[in-house]
Amino acid sequence: MNNTLRTATLRTSPRERAAAIGLLLACGVIAPLLNIVVILVLGAVRPGYNAWVVPDSNLELGPGGWIQIANYIVTGALLLAFAVGTRRLLRTGPGSTWGPILLGIYGLTFIAIGPILPDPSLGYPRGASEALTVHGAIHILLGPVQFFSLVAACFVLARRDAAIERHWWSRYSLATGLLVTISYVAFVLTAKLSDGGPAGLIERSGIIASGIWIALLAIRLIVGNDGRSTAR
Repeated sequence: MNNTLRTATLRTSPRERAAAIGLLLACGVIAPLLNIVVILVLGAVRPGYNAWVVPDSNLELGPGGWIQIANYIVTGALLLAFAVGTRRLLRTGPGSTWGPILLGIYGLTFIAIGPILPDPSLGYPRGASEALTVHGAIHILLGPVQFFSLVAACFVLARRDAAIERHWWSRYSLATGLLVTISYVAFVLTAKLSDGGPAGLIERSGIIASGIWIALLAIRLIVGNDGRSTAR
């Protein structure tokens, strides 16, 4: 069996391997765009839901909550595929190990928060008890994991770009990491101290910024293959 697998691997042409990596990397374009579109559309059309105040995870609750649950799971699976493609591409150099690992952890948090629902909060769903539950506490704990893994990935890949003198990308990754950090802290403080305020808007700004970064990173790797074309 091992010999058969080894023979099949050897028979795979460089073009076929590049095409497979390209498909995995394309998942990094689809995942964040899918998530952004779904949370914006659901937030706009869900009755009684105020996207200005309420975080996107509360869309898992109430009528049609299954759509957001499915969105998280599919987005996470696509991000995991992207992380695998990134690892297969970035075989050596700074960030070649930890960059994909952190992106993979980021994807796993999406899969986890799909079935692990949040507790009602900030008035949604209306009239529901906002008492803390076990699954709600786990959902809350997954938030910092998701945040730190994404920010760390930004900084790790910024270091890689700086090492190969791609200074514009390095600065962009650093700026994204800082922006996401600021938005996360502002979101938590706003939700806790101002009884909601524009917490939902602040959270979405971080989601959109991080999503655009991942999509552009994926496009860059597909087109430039980190310095080499995927068509080779």
